[in-house]
Amino acid sequence: MMMPKGFKATHEQIGTGKPAVVFVYDPNYASSNSQTEQMNEAREHLGDNVHFLLARVGTPEGDQLIAKHRAGASELLLFDGAGKLIKRQFAVKDANQLMRWVR
Repeated sequence: MMMPKGFKATHEQIGTGKPAVVFVYDPNYASSNSQTEQMNEAREHLGDNVHFLLARVGTPEGDQLIAKHRAGASELLLFDGAGKLIKRQFAVKDANQLMRWVR
């Protein structure tokens, strides 16, 4: 399955001074496509102030982050600029909810 365009599936940007939203992406879930569409819309408004990343189920890096944070498929994780996990919630959050969530 193809990854959604415009999202990094690596996590080195977590803890680099900006908040990071990481979505646990599973291509077998219909909610995954809906959530990435909403993330793209939120990114248009937030610009470079927030990192939007994916942890793809079934990949070494994705599975490592998922295990470390005991995350489930279709879960959104919010990390502060220092890399601390501060919020988590299951998808789907619309773009407006995402923008409020990261503030």
